[in-house]
Amino acid sequence: MTLVFITLSFFDVLDILLVAFLLYQIYLLIRGTVAINIFVGLFLFYLMWLFVKALNMELLSSILGQFIGVGVIALIIVFQQEVRKFLLHVGSRYNFSQKYSFEKWLSADEKSIKDKEIRAIIESCDSMSKSKTGALIVITKRTDLLSFAETGQIIKARISSSLLESIFFKNSPLHDGALILDNNRILAARCILPVSDNPNIPGSLGLRHRAAIGISQVTDAHVIIVSEETGNISYIMGGKIKVKISTNELRRFLNADYSSFIS
Repeated sequence: MTLVFITLSFFDVLDILLVAFLLYQIYLLIRGTVAINIFVGLFLFYLMWLFVKALNMELLSSILGQFIGVGVIALIIVFQQEVRKFLLHVGSRYNFSQKYSFEKWLSADEKSIKDKEIRAIIESCDSMSKSKTGALIVITKRTDLLSFAETGQIIKARISSSLLESIFFKNSPLHDGALILDNNRILAARCILPVSDNPNIPGSLGLRHRAAIGISQVTDAHVIIVSEETGNISYIMGGKIKVKISTNELRRFLNADYSSFIS
């Protein structure tokens, strides 16, 4: 009688860790969406196919195998939004053209410009909050938002509190939709954003908040919202929303202190 022991090489362990990491990333992408129910259903379907195959049930195994054979195409169709989000995330992380652009090298006074913009954004949000003027401001990070900007009106103007308030004034032709900030400028206004289908979003949050969560799910953009009903200021990043924040909290978020989002 001989005992056969399982031997694991370094590459076997690495293979297991990479698969575990990939499954974890997939879970993060579909967590909180209806897609996770579809994923669980497909996984159970795959387990059933393995079970009938192990029992040598040829007919049923052959039928289920036909569905498994086109599984990759089906997954791409079913999870097209999640696949797009994943590719955007990877592409934005390794976007060397933005990291090493001439504008980055030539912007020696970038910090002072940033501080000026932050003051303008905070002043306008505070004023719109007091007057209960609805606003939806998208701040570009690494992901290029030009495709979303092209759905609205291209502006390319310097950021100022008066201009931000005038754009979101209720009688302004540009107030309905999102405003996109990019590279120290107001890139576009009246832009259309993808609406999140997350069933866990509270019913008290309207379409403006759903659109803000939606754009933060498919890109790495950060979003500021001023509620038209309550005047509350909210901040959204990575699909997570911080509701009813103060101007001091907004200043921290704009200065890249996101500690309040860490649970």
